[in-house]
Amino acid sequence: MLERAPALTEVGAGLQISPNAVRVFEALGLGAALDAVSLRSTGVVLRDSAGRLVSHLHMARHRPEDRFYLTHRARLIDVLAEAARAAGVQVLLGQDATPESVADGLLIGADGVKSVLRPVLNGPETPFFTGQTAWRALISDDDSAAVPQVFMGPGRHLVSYPLKNGLRNIVAVVERPDWLDEGWSQPGDPAELRAAFARFGGPVSGWLSQIDEVSVWGLFRHPVAQHWQDGRRVILGDAAHPTLPFLAQGAVMAIEDAWVLAACLDETPDQAQALSRYQSLRQERCQRIVEAANANARNYHLRGPTRAVAHAGLRAVSKLAPTRLIERFSWLYDFDPTLMRA
Repeated sequence: MLERAPALTEVGAGLQISPNAVRVFEALGLGAALDAVSLRSTGVVLRDSAGRLVSHLHMARHRPEDRFYLTHRARLIDVLAEAARAAGVQVLLGQDATPESVADGLLIGADGVKSVLRPVLNGPETPFFTGQTAWRALISDDDSAAVPQVFMGPGRHLVSYPLKNGLRNIVAVVERPDWLDEGWSQPGDPAELRAAFARFGGPVSGWLSQIDEVSVWGLFRHPVAQHWQDGRRVILGDAAHPTLPFLAQGAVMAIEDAWVLAACLDETPDQAQALSRYQSLRQERCQRIVEAANANARNYHLRGPTRAVAHAGLRAVSKLAPTRLIERFSWLYDFDPTLMRA
């Protein structure tokens, strides 16, 4: 396995891992390892920009058989890297693959939104800038309530949840016309972030006051790739279907992809046929997830009367039919990639 980074270091921040991906970890015998580095989320709380409750999705109450995890990206990478090495995989760091680097007749490109393999399979593409900028930061926090909170305001929203070892993950998105590069490793200005969310209530100002370092990036929409493979080369994860960070499914889709791709290769002797089958099994579902994330981007940023009506509707549904909002996404969380068979 070739890894572009020179070392598997403390990069990134928080991730949410939903049951559809947890089932893959369990099938690989890594369920206990995932549990050890994660907090189990009990639900999702939606609030308005003043901090007032709009809706509480009680996952632990209404889906007690499912596990939703909050974990640090670096800790998840540790779990996967250790398991890969234990399985005999050689991880070569500081190595760039090229489209011609086909080992044993197969090259798998899991190289993210700036994939070098995707344009080889699909030609040049120009992503669409959404007019949204995102900040990501980590702070110290001893809050033990493992519940992601979404604070929704006109033209902006903020998501936060705790991680293990006294950390809190913060992702904040605001609509603004100026273009920023894609990729979340660029340094940003904490003062600019605080100014953008100065009117938010509840715990938000306290969290933001603790931020010393923040990364910033522009959000772009990419189409789901038309061509994921050519019989010798194949892409997965963000390389095939980049998504906006509004449904917590970017890492999850990559985990699903990896299982299905491996299963197709294992069960279908003809490699070209296996890769074609992998794309056919994954493309429609990933397209639906990307579209659902796009819809959340709109719903979180509503303004004026539309916002007031939407929030009132959410409050009413949460009170009268508390499971309805959760079951809207049963198609997402009930999916089990490990049940795929030839």
